[in-house]
Amino acid sequence: MPSRNVSLRLRDLQEKDSGSYLCFVNLQDNQGTVKGQSSKHLELDVLVPPAPPSCHLRGVAHVGTNVTLSCQSPRTPGLAVEVKVPSEPLSAPVGKTAELTCSYSTSVGDNFALEWSFVQPGKPVSMSQPILYFTNGQLYPTGSKAERASLLQNPPTGGVATLKLTDVRPSDAGTYLCHVNNPPDFYTNGLGLINLTVLVPPSRPSCSQSGQISVGGSAALRCSSSTGAPKPVYNWIRLGASPTPSPGSMVQDEVSGQLILTNLSLASSGTYRCVATNQMGSASCELTLSVTDPSKGRVAGTVTGVLLGVLFLSVAVFCLIRFQKERRKRPKETFGGSDLRNFYINRLRRLGVVCPKLSAESSSSVWGREREDAVAPGVSEQPLESEDSSNGLLERPSSASTVTTKSKLPMVV
Repeated sequence: MPSRNVSLRLRDLQEKDSGSYLCFVNLQDNQGTVKGQSSKHLELDVLVPPAPPSCHLRGVAHVGTNVTLSCQSPRTPGLAVEVKVPSEPLSAPVGKTAELTCSYSTSVGDNFALEWSFVQPGKPVSMSQPILYFTNGQLYPTGSKAERASLLQNPPTGGVATLKLTDVRPSDAGTYLCHVNNPPDFYTNGLGLINLTVLVPPSRPSCSQSGQISVGGSAALRCSSSTGAPKPVYNWIRLGASPTPSPGSMVQDEVSGQLILTNLSLASSGTYRCVATNQMGSASCELTLSVTDPSKGRVAGTVTGVLLGVLFLSVAVFCLIRFQKERRKRPKETFGGSDLRNFYINRLRRLGVVCPKLSAESSSSVWGREREDAVAPGVSEQPLESEDSSNGLLERPSSASTVTTKSKLPMVV
């Protein structure tokens, strides 16, 4: 550059020209090699004369009360609308009244308008729904909160646009938008956002258990409340005089409400209580843990099997002894006079000998059902044919149907 003067000139300065400026110089030789460099920062503040201020009264001017007198000039006359809301989220207990503070500064004119709207948590601001709006000197509540929503100061032309919401409900939690519109003041968007949390005590939690509830196993106890804001924390305690499990075998998560019990023993059995707590209150539930011993179950099963076996064997022996006694008591078969007579008649009939007298007297007997070779008690059976032929006691006739038998020995029937 032909001159060492590299000053920068700005004409017709504006407020937005305020800021930091950097002057950066490189020293090079004829070949373009950088031999050195230097830089300098300069801060520029553009001075602006104050615009006509706007004065506001905040509060109700009664004896013994406090009021605030505000006087403020916008940075650019006729262009700025500034809305101020709390930077921290607000909270209100359920059933109470919430005040969402919103103030603004502008030169209120005939086109002044104020709108409050609401959007549920997790949804974009573009989906907000109006609660109430003020325009043309009139206030118009609208939406589901119309009966419970009002302005702390009405009309809100004094710089205070605070929203008052009565009988706060859990569904009121979300983001509220305070929007001031005052054409031609378009220098800012005139929007303030307030996050409201509704405080709700925790509901009665539900307790459950899972895992292998036996000696040496592990169990997981769970506890959860369906409602509660802010989200409750959970704490498990053991009831009664029994000692609490050692810290190494008991791990609990206060956020999820889960209690892990490891290396269970019979001493781990007992009643456990889960307490859900937040700044609004607490609620609890109880659970009884019963730890079983599998080895005792196996011993009991073995003893039961042995007892059943002994019982079965005893019944079998009893039945066998009874059967033997009944058999001994049964009367022996004896032959009367008629039986003995039938015995001899059958023997003769087998030899083909017919005795008319005996046949007539025994006609009522059932011959076909008697054993023809029966042996009388106390009489040993011997072949009659050989005995008869040797002693000549009986003579066999030529015709069995008409032969009359004569006995050489007297025979009484």
